[in-house]
Amino acid sequence: MRACSQGSARAERLSSLQVFANNSSLHGISHIFRHGSLSLRRVLWALFFLGSLGLLLVVCMERVTYFFSYPHVTKLDEVAAPNLTFPAITICNLNEFRFSRVTRNDLYHVGQLLALLSDRYEIRSPHLAEPQLLAALRDKANFRNFKAKPFDMADFYNRTGHDMAEMLLQCSFRGSDCTAQNFTAIFTRLGKCYTFNAGAPGNELLTTVKGGSGNGLELMLNIQQEEYLPVWGESDEISYEAGVKVQIHSQEEPPFIDQLGFGVAPGFQTFVSCQKQRLVYLPPPWGDCKSTPIESDFFTSYSITACRLDCETRYLAENCNCRMVHMPGNANVCTPEQYKECADPALDFLVKKDSEFCVCRTPCDMVRYGKELSMVKIPSKASAKYLAKKYNKSEQYIS
Repeated sequence: MRACSQGSARAERLSSLQVFANNSSLHGISHIFRHGSLSLRRVLWALFFLGSLGLLLVVCMERVTYFFSYPHVTKLDEVAAPNLTFPAITICNLNEFRFSRVTRNDLYHVGQLLALLSDRYEIRSPHLAEPQLLAALRDKANFRNFKAKPFDMADFYNRTGHDMAEMLLQCSFRGSDCTAQNFTAIFTRLGKCYTFNAGAPGNELLTTVKGGSGNGLELMLNIQQEEYLPVWGESDEISYEAGVKVQIHSQEEPPFIDQLGFGVAPGFQTFVSCQKQRLVYLPPPWGDCKSTPIESDFFTSYSITACRLDCETRYLAENCNCRMVHMPGNANVCTPEQYKECADPALDFLVKKDSEFCVCRTPCDMVRYGKELSMVKIPSKASAKYLAKKYNKSEQYIS
């Protein structure tokens, strides 16, 4: 009785599976579970069904993987705006310190940093100097019976840096005259610099309604090469070049001109055409931009340059227990000895070799300015005499 009941139950189960297969809308099931013995036809149908099911699973997995890769589309729109905020223009003379403003006390403290004096406080390479310059330097380097006074690097940078009022020969914005009062002094790695349209408190941001020559900023500068420090050795505070460096940036980000600026040579009129570009990136998980506010004690809005300056300031505070003049904060400013022995080498290492300590992600919303430069020689032979007379300089100086 038990064997008969087990056989009838098995037959009932097979019968139920066959009934389901015959009535299912899933294609192929009815051919696989047909009544009767196993045949080649049923095997082929089983293989086709399993192959199709496997292909379906592969396609589904590929689509799921694609979905979790967070694909996105890049979209480019060019908009003609009737009125644009004029960018901030930061200008730095490549010479950080004016020779005539360097005092005996200054030379005593920074002479070795600027590669002008040896460790024994003697002129380092007198044979490289012009006679007039050498005489002035010998007078400043006469330390007999000299008693050193307190020295402050921030005051030294501010006092000996080039003055925009002296450099600026001509200035106009959209056809209207401008003066040195329209520039805001700011310190960068290149020393004392000046920013036009910085958006300082109390100053309204300037705008422009159209592009082209005459609708932007026009400057004529005297770079004062006669004030350049003599170069007698290697130092991060001196430059082999003559001219100015310029950076075009938004008012929301601090200048990072030593890395992002472009050079303008003396003796040439340089035309700069720029285009405002606003870049909007998707936040994670679709992109890798930074959408959270900046975590900084010095800056309120995030930008790559703000992040970099914040990181460099913290790096020097940890390694040198001081900050450079151009760095934000209230920490003690590095002494000339700290500049030479710690700050300059540490910052050079951070900029050139250490790519892991300062990792600054791209902001999700940023503004940059594309630039196109061209230049012509100035003055021409026909205008040299006129310009020399106008600015009370010799033709040789003007040329």
